[in-house]
Amino acid sequence: MTTSTVSTKSGPRAPLPFLGLACAVGVSTMYYNQPLLLEMSHSYGVTAGRVGFVAVATQVGYAVGLFTFVPLGDVLERRALMMRMYGAVTVALLLASVAPGLGWLIAASLLLGLFASVTHIVLPIAPDLVSQEQRGRAIGTVMTGLLLGILLARTFAGWVSGIHGWRWVFVVAAVINATFVPLIWKVMPKLPPKQQLRYADAMKSLWTLYRTQPLLRESSIVGALVFASFSCFWTTLAFLLQSHYGLGAGVAGTFGVVGAAGALVAPLAGRLSDRHGSRWVISLGMGLLAFSYVLLWVEEPAGISTTFHIIALVVGVLVLDVGAQMTQVANQTRIFGLVPSARSRLNTVYMTVYFTGAAVGSALATMAWAHWQWNGVCCLAIGFIALAGLRHAIGSRHVREDHPVTSEEDLLLEA
Repeated sequence: MTTSTVSTKSGPRAPLPFLGLACAVGVSTMYYNQPLLLEMSHSYGVTAGRVGFVAVATQVGYAVGLFTFVPLGDVLERRALMMRMYGAVTVALLLASVAPGLGWLIAASLLLGLFASVTHIVLPIAPDLVSQEQRGRAIGTVMTGLLLGILLARTFAGWVSGIHGWRWVFVVAAVINATFVPLIWKVMPKLPPKQQLRYADAMKSLWTLYRTQPLLRESSIVGALVFASFSCFWTTLAFLLQSHYGLGAGVAGTFGVVGAAGALVAPLAGRLSDRHGSRWVISLGMGLLAFSYVLLWVEEPAGISTTFHIIALVVGVLVLDVGAQMTQVANQTRIFGLVPSARSRLNTVYMTVYFTGAAVGSALATMAWAHWQWNGVCCLAIGFIALAGLRHAIGSRHVREDHPVTSEEDLLLEA
């Protein structure tokens, strides 16, 4: 195994906004199904509890893809890798669009999540394009695209399904992803890895990274718990709107527009992380998350008109998304400062744990809704935030921020 550095400074650099677009296109495929779950349950004649596993399967596939594919960003030329994976996403979307039964749809969703992990091959490119002092700003810019992709995917899905039905959402998305493949070839330069590294050695070093980087462990656990809480709301929103207000998938998707406004805080979160430190931003973000769920829980049984309920939901969604995005940007800003030559692997560890939290949150939220409706969902989400706050508080006493414990050379030797 050779560890000599491969220069990436020759040739043009991909612009940060294009990286944000790449993240948006990739990650959006993960979230089309959430506002469509009710329509899917009607289409297949199954309960809400069963169809909820479509969302769970997508997130489980994503976690597996993060673990198996994202380390390739430190091993292979990234432009060609991205093109292949966006092509595979296109195929998975088409399979979902023609799924004859729920089991087939769950299997297609698993594949879809697996290949949609290309998003996190793209994201670690951003810090390579700027100085150390601007790392938070660069991540915030690209994260804006990623977060808009997450949130507007629900809006897109709700609107398209209202016109043509839920299957056409996946057909149109497949066309978008297929179109994006040649665009990558045209806009992106070749992106060779920073060192010559075998895939087996990259995989072995994942455990070394997790074991030797306490800040990575803390960030992963906090991120997973926060995203579990975030997923509680979005997985069950369509159920809440239908059962309480008689509103369909189109309205549930429209809430993504509200969340998208919250996503615009990502560049600000990056700048605040550069200025005040990531830990300060995470504390603020989790405080906003807790406040949003208290609002969402308290307003629901209140004796007010439907109009005021929807207004309260809009405010709650906005605060929820601002808090979640601040936490995420700050977490990734600090982990990318640890071992720069291993950023894809750092992101693998972090995002695998992160999306495992999302899968757990979605699964438990579906069960909480089936047994206790909105009260159960909000109680579960606040519980996740409380656990995240506890882990964050413990870390503030024991972990130095942005302090690498292991060099790349030590990492490879220990692996």
